[in-house]
Amino acid sequence: MRKQQRGITFVGMVFVGLVVAVIGLVSAQIVPTYVEYMTIQRAAQRAADSGTTVAEIRAAFDRTKQIEYFTAISGRDLQVSKVNDRVIVEFAYAKEIHLVGPAYLLLKYQGRTR
Repeated sequence: MRKQQRGITFVGMVFVGLVVAVIGLVSAQIVPTYVEYMTIQRAAQRAADSGTTVAEIRAAFDRTKQIEYFTAISGRDLQVSKVNDRVIVEFAYAKEIHLVGPAYLLLKYQGRTR
């Protein structure tokens, strides 16, 4: 009696390896942009908590930008408003990640303070 072989073929293993490699490469480029977004979100919250006027909030955000070193936006890109005596800071920006040839991945980030 002949036993049936089980498992993955070499071609299947190469294909799975390529898929995992591509996902890893794209993830390695996406993760830093998300970390930058979280840093910007914290900086916006700190700026909203520390100032009462638009100029103070933007200046506080720019000071934090110099310390935390992010480049996606600056204080002039913030939209500052007041809702029920609470300062709300909103921002939005996009990041393009070059994949290969003419292919890009566009990530749009937007945030708002509490």
